[in-house]
Amino acid sequence: MVRPKLRRSFDRAATNYDAVAAFPQEIAKRMVERLSLVQLPARMILDAGCGTGGAASLLQQRFAGAGIVQLDASERMLARRTTRRWPGWLRMGGRDARHAVCADFQMLPLATGRFDLVWSNLALHWAEDLPAALAEASRVLRPGGLLMFSVFGPDTLRELRFASPDGLFRVNQHVDMHDIGDMLVQCGYTDPVMDMERVTLTYVDLVALLRDLRAHGSTAFAADGPPGLRARTCLLRTVSQYEQLRDQDGRLPATFEVIYGHAWKPESRLSPKGRAVIDIRPARA
Repeated sequence: MVRPKLRRSFDRAATNYDAVAAFPQEIAKRMVERLSLVQLPARMILDAGCGTGGAASLLQQRFAGAGIVQLDASERMLARRTTRRWPGWLRMGGRDARHAVCADFQMLPLATGRFDLVWSNLALHWAEDLPAALAEASRVLRPGGLLMFSVFGPDTLRELRFASPDGLFRVNQHVDMHDIGDMLVQCGYTDPVMDMERVTLTYVDLVALLRDLRAHGSTAFAADGPPGLRARTCLLRTVSQYEQLRDQDGRLPATFEVIYGHAWKPESRLSPKGRAVIDIRPARA
């Protein structure tokens, strides 16, 4: 589940989130470019971890007339885009342009087999149980539906990890691309495709980087840390370490490893008598 502390962080960030959302918006555009290579007639789309809903316009340009459900664990993030809550038509088969649902993407309160596309931009890495989130996405997909996502990888904020060996600022240990591919297969997806790129942003100083992270709701990157004088000593050491990384333009780099992935929910298989074929696999020890 999404941790309460993390949910509160995103609630606090909601008011000013759109003003600093250039990076997730750019990743969303790159996801759409990858989506253009896929043949998918999507009529119903779930945007899981939608934030303030910035990807909806991109998705509607790609899939004209599609209904979009925008889901996020932060009520305040959703309130920045729409005030509509529970869409009863999800269980009744109706369609609409956009609706909002405040929920955890590890426990989706949505009907099984309802969506042609589950889309998630820079959100699934916050799940405490990533396989559970992937399994839920599979459940709400129709057979033949597509899961497409981006998440942060292990090299994200490697400079901050280097500069803070004493743990004043902790950096989340994100899952490796190959491990995510294995999870997709274990959850029953077919034809998983994984890709990765490193994007480097630059900042005038460490304070600017930390301010940016908090503005995005990523206060989980800031540890509680030691109190008083020891905290100040650790901070000065971290600043000094980070200063060693200034580039030729005099700016501090911050690397984000972005993993892109997509996989399909397999079509239902039928026996010669028209009955569903269910694969039985031995349980792992």
